[in-house]
Amino acid sequence: MHALRLAHRGDWRRAPENTLPALLAALEIPACDGLEFDVRTSADGVPVLVHDETLARVHGRPERVDGLSAAELAAVGIPTLAEVLDVIGPRAFLDVEFKAPPTTAALDVLRARRGKDPLRTVVSSFYPENVAKLAHARVPWPMWLNSHTLSPGVIDAARELNCRGVSASWRVIDSRTAAAVLGAGLTLAAWSVRRRDTFRRLERLGVSAMCVEDGALDG
Repeated sequence: MHALRLAHRGDWRRAPENTLPALLAALEIPACDGLEFDVRTSADGVPVLVHDETLARVHGRPERVDGLSAAELAAVGIPTLAEVLDVIGPRAFLDVEFKAPPTTAALDVLRARRGKDPLRTVVSSFYPENVAKLAHARVPWPMWLNSHTLSPGVIDAARELNCRGVSASWRVIDSRTAAAVLGAGLTLAAWSVRRRDTFRRLERLGVSAMCVEDGALDG
């Protein structure tokens, strides 16, 4: 089985994470099958790509993402979801992670640019309430519950939320936990894998997609 290699926030070795240059750099790598990126909402209601609540870690500024307009965020290199989807096109596999509650605007952008194809897009979140909102919106794409663990409670929660899969820290994936997830009828994804040997080990265990960085991104 070939596991998908999804560049975790793009190739941040070449540009800041979640920026268009980082995403495009990742897609230039032959082994890269697609992208994972994070979505939040600007002060004026525009879905944008950024991981943290503030700009401090990546952009060296103290402001909160939800305290700035999309135009103000663009000035420091934070793109809108619409801009990213327009540039990268429909071919790359996408894991769209919602760090903030999914808005109608974000889902409208995804529907307009990715259609209803369930094979090239998944939507995910660490927060069950976000996944529940995605389910309530009847999104056409598979949903993943992201987790730091693979406890029975996490697996049960994913099934109750009608998720197609669970994406877990690679550190908690072994033969036992992988079998539990797959035995529950869920697909298993992993984050964030940096070593080629880790990628190969997880692939053998039945992991179908991995958010990858560094050497694991290069194949």
